Amino acid sequence: MTVLDASALLAYLHDEPGADRVREALSHDALISAVNLAETLAKLGDEGHDPEEVLDRIGVLPFDVVPFDEGHALDSALLRARTATAGLSLGDRACLALARRLGRTVLTTDRAWSGLVPGLEVEVIR
Repeated sequence: MTVLDASALLAYLHDEPGADRVREALSHDALISAVNLAETLAKLGDEGHDPEEVLDRIGVLPFDVVPFDEGHALDSALLRARTATAGLSLGDRACLALARRLGRTVLTTDRAWSGLVPGLEVEVIR
């Protein structure tokens, strides 16, 4: 099971390099934080797509959306000091925190994530 960053889902949706790796993850119980899904929808909205239509389209993809609750909020906040030098956003930390909590690999396009969180496997897809 893998946790998708917004950048990985966007790579898949745009059929960019790394899309094949995301496709493989989708066939094996992928997860995404609700925060990262919101990021994906916002980015696609910036590109001129209707977020509601996009949600309908990607809602059929085989991944689970994990709610961002108090525990995830705390886990994300605790990662801030460790990741501050890399300039990670709340969405970035939400993704890392979810993967760390579940002991899962993260798929991302962001090379800066590699090695930031000890014991967490980060796979850069391109």
